Amino acid sequence: MTDSRQLALSVQLPDDETFASFRSNANQGVINQLAHFVEQKERGELSPPKSFYLFGLSGVGKSHLLHASSAYAAQLGKTSVCLSCAELKELPVDVLEGLEQIDLICLDDVHLIANNKLWQQAIFDLYNRVIEQNNCLLISGEQSASQLGLSLPDLVSRLTWGLTEQVKPLDDVEKVLVLQYRASQRGLTLSDDAAKFLLNRLSREMAYLLNSLDTLDKASIREQRKITIPFIKEVLKLT
Repeated sequence: MTDSRQLALSVQLPDDETFASFRSNANQGVINQLAHFVEQKERGELSPPKSFYLFGLSGVGKSHLLHASSAYAAQLGKTSVCLSCAELKELPVDVLEGLEQIDLICLDDVHLIANNKLWQQAIFDLYNRVIEQNNCLLISGEQSASQLGLSLPDLVSRLTWGLTEQVKPLDDVEKVLVLQYRASQRGLTLSDDAAKFLLNRLSREMAYLLNSLDTLDKASIREQRKITIPFIKEVLKLT
């Protein structure tokens, strides 16, 4: 690839989006499957699946799990890249050239190319090249493959070839645990009452909650204050 393409595909993974930080008992089986998928070459299995389709509603943590898979691959000494179709669809399709040489390619939000036949064909072609190179492709979308609305039947077929798992939404107890875990990773203490206050007063989407936690973290460092309910109200302008 040219230098400009390499620059366009340069993605820094969030350092706190790992398998360990995805706190969900209901999705532990999905995490185990993903870890097994990333490890497969080391396991020496005969004809292991080379593709994994992960689907679930917006906000359930699919991007987190793709980032975690890519980070885990790096821990194992594998090459990996994690890309979003939201960004890819704005680029020429030849940006995918050569990616099949990477051990693990993660493509997030494939549903965003449902109206783009050119990009559907490009991902289908990438899929075939990855399989030929004996590497792995992990793709996420908001619905099952048959419900994505893709206009290229061959790509729908490819998505169903390998492993398929659905990510289940976190319940409120799990969301509190996630917030407290992420806070502890930042050296913060988030009480049950403070975490529940955030959950009850803000959007319940984890991405929004975690962005709010980031805001509180920065304000806490700046003002040298603990994260209490009065502090949350002040910083996030809640009444």
